Amino acid sequence: MPSDADFIIPLYDRHAQAYDRLRGRSLFEKSWLDAFAALLPENAAVLDIGCGMGEPLARDLIARGLAVTGIDSSPQLIAMARARFPRQNWVVADMRMLSLGRTFDGLLAWDSFFHLTPDDQRAMFAIFRGHAAPRAVLMFTSGPAQGEASGAFEGEPLYHASLDPDEYRALLEAHGFRVVRHIADDPACNGHTVWLAQRI
Repeated sequence: MPSDADFIIPLYDRHAQAYDRLRGRSLFEKSWLDAFAALLPENAAVLDIGCGMGEPLARDLIARGLAVTGIDSSPQLIAMARARFPRQNWVVADMRMLSLGRTFDGLLAWDSFFHLTPDDQRAMFAIFRGHAAPRAVLMFTSGPAQGEASGAFEGEPLYHASLDPDEYRALLEAHGFRVVRHIADDPACNGHTVWLAQRI
């Protein structure tokens, strides 16, 4: 039987215009983006995994002088990103099968990775490692505790899942990353649970 997780990709593509309209641009994520960028070398190459239409996060990274490659499974959202930021690299791809044949100084999976099932999340850490240059910085959001939940977007189920925090730590360590900073339900970031790690 299909689960709500199976409908994430078509949901975002079908409602791309609504997502673009509703996605906040206030950049409440700025303090975390500052911490992420502070660990990067000058003119770093960043892989934005689940980039959507490139706003507001990729826009901020581009404004910092970073070279952004954005991947998203929605052709509609990637088309918007290409139109807005034509000098960057935008690719339609499913993160679960990502194999770009190159590495990046920074990897970002903000409000995207947590739409995967627990098993798919576990498998993503090898993909993160495979695209991580030496000393690469990885930042992603998760849930605060292990579990699965479905919210709603445009009247359709919107799937989320999270592993236990100890499992995220173990997966990061097993794939050569150390946790630099982690806050669950960060009140300064609209309640997001954020992980910032660096390849060792």
